[in-house]
Amino acid sequence: MLDNTPPLDNCRVLEATPLVAPATIKSQLPLSTTAARTVWHARQGIRDLIHGRDPHRLLVIVGPCSIHDPQAAYEYAHRLKALADQTQEELLIIMRAYTEKPRTTVGWKGLINDPHLDGSCDIAEGLRLAREILLTINDLGMPCATEVLDPVTPQYLSDLVSWAAIGARTIESQTHREMASGLSMPVGFKNGTDGRLSIAMNAIVSARHPHSFLGVNQEGQTAVIKTTGNPDRHLVLRGGGGQPNYDEASVNHAITLMAEEHIARPVMVDCSHDNSQKDHTRQGAVAQEVVRQFTAGQRGILGIMLESHLHAGKQTWQEGCTLRYGVSITDACIGWEETAALLLDIAGQVRAAGVGQPSLV
Repeated sequence: MLDNTPPLDNCRVLEATPLVAPATIKSQLPLSTTAARTVWHARQGIRDLIHGRDPHRLLVIVGPCSIHDPQAAYEYAHRLKALADQTQEELLIIMRAYTEKPRTTVGWKGLINDPHLDGSCDIAEGLRLAREILLTINDLGMPCATEVLDPVTPQYLSDLVSWAAIGARTIESQTHREMASGLSMPVGFKNGTDGRLSIAMNAIVSARHPHSFLGVNQEGQTAVIKTTGNPDRHLVLRGGGGQPNYDEASVNHAITLMAEEHIARPVMVDCSHDNSQKDHTRQGAVAQEVVRQFTAGQRGILGIMLESHLHAGKQTWQEGCTLRYGVSITDACIGWEETAALLLDIAGQVRAAGVGQPSLV
């Protein structure tokens, strides 16, 4: 090679900062007995719903579109825990605790990527803070759900997650399908942003099988990860291409497509995104229609997802701006009062229909 040959790798990389190993952060913020019990019971409960051992309750994934303020998240978790206890015979409630956010172009990528909300992208602190938040919420007895984006972050957080999503923007990614095959919790796969179900179906099939791929181990070393495959998978309908897919015909079609996977309750409906026409005030109406289908006898429905925060709407995050407490900085959410009233009403419908009572047969 000639002496004047320019560098051929890392030509556009400004910096490569080593991260603390997952095992180190876990030793600093260890899994408590209470949190471990919360996660284990929630995962088992979700599995029982997915595979039909519990055909009576609905799974509800509800909470902020994303977490940016720990104190608001804790207040929300306290309120949700009381509601979850009150409706536990009819609903299995899991709190959305999303710390990573996909971006179509640019924007705030979530708590892990930019915990200080200032563009500094202190990912090391973001990982530590995300684990602290998840640990605190689980210690309240409130299990957590999140979307998995970066294939490295589960090594830091997965022991605190009861349910995970593969989102519409990453559903075609081989990396995410491989990762899902090794995740320890049940996983919901969203249909693509254009509404196609085939993309998610392929992902669901792929994640059922074992895979080998590159990743990191608990010591932070690059490693070959070999998985067993994940049997606890389901489809999430979120609409797409500007069209909803929560109507009865769409739900029945999705359940039929999932028949070959032999999953008793294979379909959840995300009440936001294209299903609500990106209008957070329509989420309640979507949820009510899904519950109507369930109580009318469509037991292939697993549950619903809702974007909800302490206060309704959303606000625009800009570096250095003052934010309103308890208001989303990503997708618009319904407020707490509407959330509580909606879930109590849904629980009442399930109970009144007799769905919430175990069969005597």
